[in-house]
Amino acid sequence: MDSQQQTLVIWIIDDGKPGHRNQSLGLAEAIVRQHGAIIETIVLPKEGGFFSRMRALHQQGKKLTKPGLIIGAGHRTHIPLIYLAHQMGARSLVLMRPSLPCAWFDHCLIPEHDFAEGRLIPANVILTKGALNRVTYDPSIKDGSGLFLIGGESKEFEFDGETLASAIGEIVTHYPDTKWSITDSRRTPEGFLDSLKDVQMSAFPHQQTDADWLPAHLSSAIMVWVTEDSVSMIYEALSSGAQVGLLPMPRKSEAGRVARGVKGLIEEGLLCGYEAWQASHEMSQGEAAFAEAEHCAAAVIKDLD
Repeated sequence: MDSQQQTLVIWIIDDGKPGHRNQSLGLAEAIVRQHGAIIETIVLPKEGGFFSRMRALHQQGKKLTKPGLIIGAGHRTHIPLIYLAHQMGARSLVLMRPSLPCAWFDHCLIPEHDFAEGRLIPANVILTKGALNRVTYDPSIKDGSGLFLIGGESKEFEFDGETLASAIGEIVTHYPDTKWSITDSRRTPEGFLDSLKDVQMSAFPHQQTDADWLPAHLSSAIMVWVTEDSVSMIYEALSSGAQVGLLPMPRKSEAGRVARGVKGLIEEGLLCGYEAWQASHEMSQGEAAFAEAEHCAAAVIKDLD
């Protein structure tokens, strides 16, 4: 983008899924910090046929400033992303590996674990470590607190509430001067937080938190423990610059490509497994340099200029 042109306008196509919206905002907000930009949101219609939904998108767009970049995350955004980019003369950017050919988009931000070792990476692909997010590192707001992030049963993991509760109790006991908070997710079995009422910490059920709660608490925490199934929260915790540990979850299938990515983070010393912590009571050091949204924003801006 020419430096003499007006401020970059970014459209985000929102498919209604918080995780996808979080990734898109993470990148867009990083571009704002580095380059300056205006962020607008296009809400993807849930009802109607293909052509009626495209018309609805076009009508929304007519009310907004013409964009230079349009971002989409999630399968349902792929065709609307290409359509709007063509209609508006804007660059298209897709987050996560698309269901359509990468060549159909101007930019593709794809986790590195989605590409087999040795496979040729297309020129328009930027590899990322996991999913992007809105969490940023700011040492000035670290308040010495700790945070537990609890997921639930998934394709790869079972949920063993008794073992998990025991691990949480042991961690809290070992760090008695830390002010602990805990939150769960939609996949957490009902009643799990209630089973921890005797543990000295503040519980925040996910139903009582908004979109800004987690980024704020992660940014202030110096230590975060995440259940191993919660991959997106693992990367959010790492982005906060906190020391990050993995809570035990029984595996019910062989490790997939995402889990292999997490294993790589352990090998790099960015994550600490619960059993390793039990043996040494030492955590891996916080990694302020883990800022994938900033890294990707810089690469996108370079291509726009």
